[in-house]
Amino acid sequence: MNVLFAASEAVPFVKSGGLADVIGSLPRALQAAGVKVRIILPKYEEIPAAIRGQMTTVKEFSVYVGWRHQYCGLQELTLDGIHYYFIDNEFYFKRKGIYGYGDDAERFVFFSRAVCEAVQHMDFAPDILHCHDWQTGLIPFILKAHYHHIEAYRRIRTVFTIHNLKYQGRFSRKLLQDLLGVGDSYFHQESLEFYGDGSCMKGALVYSDLITTVSGTYAEEIKTPYFGEGMDGILRARAGDLFGILNGLDNDFYDPMKDPDIAVNYRNSLVKKRLNKLAFQQEYGLPARAEVPVIGLVSRLVEQKGLDLIERILYELLQEDIQFILLGTGEWKYEQLFKEAAGRFPDKVTAHIRFQESLAHQIYAASDLFLMPSQFEPCGLGQLIAFRYRAVPVVRETGGLKDTVIPYNEYSGEGTGFSFANYNAHELLFTLKRALAVYAEPEKWGKIVGNIARTDFGWGQAAKQYKQLYGRLAPANG
Repeated sequence: MNVLFAASEAVPFVKSGGLADVIGSLPRALQAAGVKVRIILPKYEEIPAAIRGQMTTVKEFSVYVGWRHQYCGLQELTLDGIHYYFIDNEFYFKRKGIYGYGDDAERFVFFSRAVCEAVQHMDFAPDILHCHDWQTGLIPFILKAHYHHIEAYRRIRTVFTIHNLKYQGRFSRKLLQDLLGVGDSYFHQESLEFYGDGSCMKGALVYSDLITTVSGTYAEEIKTPYFGEGMDGILRARAGDLFGILNGLDNDFYDPMKDPDIAVNYRNSLVKKRLNKLAFQQEYGLPARAEVPVIGLVSRLVEQKGLDLIERILYELLQEDIQFILLGTGEWKYEQLFKEAAGRFPDKVTAHIRFQESLAHQIYAASDLFLMPSQFEPCGLGQLIAFRYRAVPVVRETGGLKDTVIPYNEYSGEGTGFSFANYNAHELLFTLKRALAVYAEPEKWGKIVGNIARTDFGWGQAAKQYKQLYGRLAPANG
């Protein structure tokens, strides 16, 4: 079974969020499970020059974008046993950053057309094209609209994974019609049309053979109006083709036993974990107190992540005997919130308004509690990393957070974290205070950490489920 992943980012080449981590890790687990996987990405300027220098050209050809012929270079590279292809076009991809340009619609229509065109130039015949998020959402549509007459393409099946339904690639109908070179027959309610515009995400939801998303709970949530972002109707209609497969974690990258970025390596030792807390406190100007509970937050500072709840209760929370560590960037008002808190409570709060991977690892290692009160969370990576570093998550029961964090039961001793159901600031505060009360009882806290130590959210289980799903679509099965 040959599977070609099409995505807009991947570790170790370029990353803006969790999608890159998935594309960097899942293919490895699939290969270990016996699936032949290759990956195709845009060749961005952001990719390190040392890596770009290793790429070799397979073929140069033209790609239609509307009525225009655009140059396309197909390049390849094998890195750590994984075969990658890159779509080269300097006009579209030789820029700083990877998203947020006024011509993003054209850039990713070009990429989608280029992926389809490139398939015939590879020494690899994919049985399945596995597309990820809106930037590749038009690939299943393009295959059906422009390549259905070519025998080699008719056998290709498509899988589309929703990593975050909120980001849909919605553009004006006129613009997408021009870029795709199609007429009104494809712009109606049962096709690409979306409330008067066109939607790349909808193209995938209508035309892909199977749809997956990144946790079982999120797969159910997005079929409801509250979480469905206007797509709930089509997701209900395709419920039989929609599967929730929980993302995994790269256990080798997130391993406190051999992490070079933390002060003291450890596995399950809370004594050694506290040495990381002391090292962090000393380095970043907090009072060095091993016994004080440290709450960590590593996040994009946007409302989706529950920042408005934190804003309402932060100063009340800081009346407790705690320390609070933040790492992240995002909306100005939330950046200011934490800067001001650090200024008013220098002995309790340290705020790092940036993103730095090594610092994130230090915060996970230093934190006793890890905060994720998300409004919605398709899967969530932070709580899984927290587990690896034996920080206890405090989460809202939504999406992947609900699927991974078992609420602590003080009577049975079961549970791997603390959670609350309603999107309510004082429910969050109550849950944090309850967690702090349990932290004050070392025997109970040790029990929770012991429960966490028995969890495994590596990619093996997800790879097994994807392999089964691909099996449904393999040529032998029709």
